[in-house]
Amino acid sequence: MLKILFGLLLVINGGLLAYQQGYLDTLSPPSREPSRLTQQLNAEKLQLLSTPVQTDADAKAEDEAKPDAKATTVLAAVEPEKTLARADKMSNALVCAEVGNFDASEAKKFEAQLAGLALGERLTRRSIPENVRHMVYIPPQANKEAADKKAGELKRLGVQDFFVIQDSSAMQWGISLGVFKSEEAARNQLAALNQKGVRSARIGTQATGATKVAFQLRGLDATARSSVTKIKEDFPRQELRDCSADAG
Repeated sequence: MLKILFGLLLVINGGLLAYQQGYLDTLSPPSREPSRLTQQLNAEKLQLLSTPVQTDADAKAEDEAKPDAKATTVLAAVEPEKTLARADKMSNALVCAEVGNFDASEAKKFEAQLAGLALGERLTRRSIPENVRHMVYIPPQANKEAADKKAGELKRLGVQDFFVIQDSSAMQWGISLGVFKSEEAARNQLAALNQKGVRSARIGTQATGATKVAFQLRGLDATARSSVTKIKEDFPRQELRDCSADAG
């Protein structure tokens, strides 16, 4: 029995020695790292890939390609300021306004009131020869009281620009609602009055060889134009218009 055990131990020890020395590699596929490396195909062609290193030049180029956040913020703040500046400049833009047509006496009064604005060379006179005028009017009333009553009716209808004719002409106690160079302009005025409820207005023509006066006021800012408009309120028959517009 002891002989058998001794023999088994010898066999086991012999097997372990053979395994450690690699004598048994031919019986099983190799699994150790040195053996696998010797069996690799074209091992000399293998190359290790490393993470690319960003150079200073590449980093600079990338930074230049990116939008500058600070510059973008500054531009965003400047653009509204430029827009406001342009709007303010437009609101204060110098304009040319024209007021007329005045007869000689009214022209003198209007010019005297403009003297306080010290317009100097910005104020010029323009002569307007008139042959035929188109008047929008309400026919003469029986007397001054009737004309004043009709004027009150016009105010209640929202009409403010009119003139009660008080001279000794055939139109005495009639009411002028505007005098125009063209018939078309007169018809437009009549249509606007009809929309407000004025039904007794008419259009008539007047032949005249008189010359009217218009005043042109150049280089006015908003404040100066407002002052001129206020002065013009004392002359309800006159029209305030841009210089490019035809005198009416």
